[in-house]
Amino acid sequence: MSIDLLYTDTEDALRDSVRQLFADRCPLELVVKSYDSPPPDFSGLWRTLSTELGLAGLLVPESLGGAGATVREAAVVMEEIGRSMAPVPFLSSAVLATVALTVAGDTETLPALAAGEVTAALAVPLSTAPWEVPAGVTSGSDGLTGQVTSVAGVAAADVLVVPVVGDEGVELHTVSTADAEVSPVLALDMTRPLADVRFAGASSTHVGTGSEVLAAALQTGAALLASEQLGLAQWCFETTLAYAKERKQFGRAIGSYQAIKHRLADLWFEVGSMTTAARYAADTSARGDGDAATAASLAQAFCSGAAVHAAEECVQLHGGIGMTWEYPAHLFLKRAKSDQLAFGNAYKHRSRLAALVDLPVT
Repeated sequence: MSIDLLYTDTEDALRDSVRQLFADRCPLELVVKSYDSPPPDFSGLWRTLSTELGLAGLLVPESLGGAGATVREAAVVMEEIGRSMAPVPFLSSAVLATVALTVAGDTETLPALAAGEVTAALAVPLSTAPWEVPAGVTSGSDGLTGQVTSVAGVAAADVLVVPVVGDEGVELHTVSTADAEVSPVLALDMTRPLADVRFAGASSTHVGTGSEVLAAALQTGAALLASEQLGLAQWCFETTLAYAKERKQFGRAIGSYQAIKHRLADLWFEVGSMTTAARYAADTSARGDGDAATAASLAQAFCSGAAVHAAEECVQLHGGIGMTWEYPAHLFLKRAKSDQLAFGNAYKHRSRLAALVDLPVT
């Protein structure tokens, strides 16, 4: 089977729509204020993205009211989220929770998610790797009991999709956010808020059973996170390149100095490599290819560090302005560092990758 990693006309059209929406509704100068008190309210942006553009149901089957699209289309949205730092719960709701519910065979919550009527979050620590099973919540006669830390997207969620350790292994339950105790966490990246969630006899609905349900959601999340990291790195490179052409020192554009040229050339090559890794991870996931797990770990092993490097170069090569609170470079560095720990760090993915391709772990 031939593999085509180029963007289709449909994907390009989707990108144009999402990029225009983010440019109009969440310019970076507004996103910077996410660290103010009180922060801006971006709930209207998410409603537009989820209902008017219909992207909340991008991965929901058409039979349940969704778009029936693939991970490739979702990857385009993630790229634009990374490029704009849009504070929307697309990853937590339209990807993680949606994939988990779809694999589990849910038919009740998914139509509401697809319509944008509710938003969901998968109640696992954001750092959970696809092959790990969190054991923080148990089920009893009085309901769900336990605690999950550092969950993404809870603040915007109406429904929590909760993995539970039961007698038959891992079970998936849905719980109303109103039935849980939510404690916001002071996170490095405040454009993707985290929260600790505690259950004390919470009533729930059993959706499905099997650790493969959770693994599918987290693996898809890891594959798509590489696309967010790609969009982030592209913005950092393009913005830094433009600045190097304009900023002058000693009567010359700083981009004319050989040391700056070398750093930008290295960064250009690195971003190009990220493109290949991220697109391959998205494509194999979309096709259900047997190489999907390998591609996701490969993408995270490389893209997580490359995104941090791109953000660091952006801050450093902008000089003094790059260090200021008003300039948005710090948003990208914080998101890159946060993403570096999401779904398992690079070391974990390299170890997993070695096992997947039968290389000894040293």
